[in-house]
Amino acid sequence: MNDVEELKAYLLLHARVQGMSAEQYRRVARTVRTDDEGDPDSWTARWHAEGERHERAGRLPDACRAYNLARFPYVDGPARRRSHDHCVAVFDRWRLAGTGIEPLTVPTPDGEIRCWTTGLSAGGDRPLVVLMGGQVSIKEQWAPLLPLIAEQGFAAVATEMPGVGENTVPYTPAAWRMLSDVLDTVAGRCDITRSYAVCLSFSGHLALRCAAHDHRLRGIVTAGAPVTEFFTDTGWRAGVPRLTTDSLTHLTGRPTDDLTEWAIDGATLDRVTVPVHYLVSRRDEIVPPGETAVLRRHLPRLRIRENDDVHGSPHHLTESRLWVVRSLLELTGGHRVRTALLTTALALLRLRALAPPHSTSPNVPAKGTAGHGS
Repeated sequence: MNDVEELKAYLLLHARVQGMSAEQYRRVARTVRTDDEGDPDSWTARWHAEGERHERAGRLPDACRAYNLARFPYVDGPARRRSHDHCVAVFDRWRLAGTGIEPLTVPTPDGEIRCWTTGLSAGGDRPLVVLMGGQVSIKEQWAPLLPLIAEQGFAAVATEMPGVGENTVPYTPAAWRMLSDVLDTVAGRCDITRSYAVCLSFSGHLALRCAAHDHRLRGIVTAGAPVTEFFTDTGWRAGVPRLTTDSLTHLTGRPTDDLTEWAIDGATLDRVTVPVHYLVSRRDEIVPPGETAVLRRHLPRLRIRENDDVHGSPHHLTESRLWVVRSLLELTGGHRVRTALLTTALALLRLRALAPPHSTSPNVPAKGTAGHGS
């Protein structure tokens, strides 16, 4: 059973990433009293009811978001399983309405990887983007971005980490091979020799490992990815939010004091010669600050951007999205006008963030100063 207050704080970021306003989120979250599966005031029951309300009204994207929150952080019983299944089914109904998103199943010796795709075609020569979230993010959270990626001239695949959502591949130190399996499956439908990973948080760790072995992966965009110290420093992990460590235990089948095998050693990192764009949150409560130094020592083509924020940079969502798109365009070359425009927009956002707050009344707080968890 999860700590309800930690759920409420932690998942506000995921709600906002999906496009839900903080007030919408809090309206439901404040009615939650427990994480007991059989209680009508439980986390899952309240969010599932919200999903049903939107689904009855025909608001399928809103229903999908609510069902996604209902199954967070991972399926641990029948109630969350039902919410996850509803989330996938509602997304499937929505994507049929002219989105251009298609399903893809990737069979592997270790399990099955389910994906949503766009821009793939027989003999296609578009470069490929693989989009993946972290250890508690399912593909339906990110797949609505696929048409936007396709508009930039890419083919794209949205999928999930091993053990997450519909991905039945186990999360082991060798799980990075799932990315190569995806590339193998779409070969002939895009140009897999020009493949790029937009892999956030723990999936960024998979992408770094994959890039050391699979040279079809030509660049990585990631944010808050653990690398080495997270997996080796038991003292640091003792202070990590319980929701994160519980999720890791669920995925790995290991206690959190036994994760050393997942650490990427220096020799492996030295083999990552492709460009890596890495977003750092300076107050990250999950990824140790020392990971940045590890990356600087071993990655010759590292580009780092920093936000003064907690894990996931929830106070910088617009800025972070623009940074991801700009990074992707820079990795692929060309697109100079669009890249320049995005660079200007990012600079303006950063200047606005640095400007001193002001208000019309000394008793009115500056906009955006209300804190929230990650």
